[in-house]
Amino acid sequence: MKSKISSNGSNGLFQKISTFRDPKASIVPVLDQYIREGNKVKAADLQRFVRELRSRKRYLHALQLSEWVNTNNYCRDSSGNHAVQLDLIGAVRGIDAAENYFSNLTDKEKDERTYGALLNCYTREGVVDKSLSLMQTMKEIGFVTSPLAYNNLMCLYSRTDQPEKVLDLLSEMKKNGIPPNNFSYRICINTCGDQLDFNSMEKLLEEMESQPQITMDWSTYSTAVNHYINGDHKDKALVVLKKLEKINKDAIGYSHLISHYAKLGSKDQVMRLWGLQKVICKKQVNRDYITMLGMLVRLGEFEECTKVLKEWESSCRTFDFRVPNVLFIGLCSKGLTEKAETLLKNMIGTGKTTIPNSWAIISFGYLQMINLEKAFECMKEALAVSQESPGWKPKPVLISSLLQWLGEEGKITDVEAFVSSLRSVIPVNREMYHALIKANIRGGEGVDEIIERMKSDKIDADEDTMRILNSQTDGSE
Repeated sequence: MKSKISSNGSNGLFQKISTFRDPKASIVPVLDQYIREGNKVKAADLQRFVRELRSRKRYLHALQLSEWVNTNNYCRDSSGNHAVQLDLIGAVRGIDAAENYFSNLTDKEKDERTYGALLNCYTREGVVDKSLSLMQTMKEIGFVTSPLAYNNLMCLYSRTDQPEKVLDLLSEMKKNGIPPNNFSYRICINTCGDQLDFNSMEKLLEEMESQPQITMDWSTYSTAVNHYINGDHKDKALVVLKKLEKINKDAIGYSHLISHYAKLGSKDQVMRLWGLQKVICKKQVNRDYITMLGMLVRLGEFEECTKVLKEWESSCRTFDFRVPNVLFIGLCSKGLTEKAETLLKNMIGTGKTTIPNSWAIISFGYLQMINLEKAFECMKEALAVSQESPGWKPKPVLISSLLQWLGEEGKITDVEAFVSSLRSVIPVNREMYHALIKANIRGGEGVDEIIERMKSDKIDADEDTMRILNSQTDGSE
């Protein structure tokens, strides 16, 4: 049985690697230090770690680990290991490096897996000529015995807008006695859907369902449903959704089903599935509530949203403001910003510590209502709790609008305080200084000190700056 990643034994090393923050820095020093500390690592675990990093698209660190494993002789040479390393080299260093690695392999090491890895490098980069040439070579030496190589070419044709060739490859596979797998069919179904060829898509689904080697999967049905919905084939979408529900086994599946039915505008089905999810899956996490609220917002069912939100508040173990933020966004988009603000204040009144984005959402809602004074007050609240969310940045259009309004109507003290708070979350910019200059001119104050501060921040005056300064002498802007 595959061991779970934990903090014990070899897996302690994976903990260090997986939490390594800098995606561009080398993990080799971490690996070397781990060994110097007297820790032992298992070859099988190291290979598993490479695959896990690769699945997370952390290709650089996966390659560094793979090369470290080989350099330190933790794993014996095998075509499988070479195939993984070749694919990672292509992803990190490019096709030339991958070709060079492949050319240095022995004839014994150049088997279907390593040829397939090189083909994947070509198709991933969209190199059509080399992909087709290598595929022909693989056919000639008998290295195309599974759907993998065909699937790679199908993906290539999909990305290079050659849909007719995708379906030709499916026919060729079957003619050559290579049974298509789920991924093969899914690429073809997606291709037909993109071309609005729903008759062919339906035939592919029926063919797939009749194949003894195929177990119908969630992804394929869900892909078909999306195309039917986008193509306004509601009845066909509903037929596939019923099949989808029969093979659903978890909360994530219910979330997808709820999303599909919301797109179809079916509130009854959304509520039915939400009820089923709560019964069958027992426990709902924040992600489930985010999905449900998002779909109810899509349907415009704000009263139901309020009920679901109360249900979440009474049951959640971790109060995550991203959950109510979904409702805040929906309310603001419908011009119900005051209601969103009231809900937020009620939550804060129960002792919850908000995050800046909640206030920023409501501030943006007031901006859309052309209520700049309220937008400003809400943004001040956001900045006051910005330390709760390091790295948070407000929308540039919101800040730009507020600075322009403050420059034209705000008190000098308000502008100074706002700009001072802003500097803690975004880099100082010319718009901040323009607001300060405008406010000081309106208040009859000098601007020499502000100009000096602007220079010290290495922000040059532009045409707008000069226009604003000239207004000081001609009495107009």
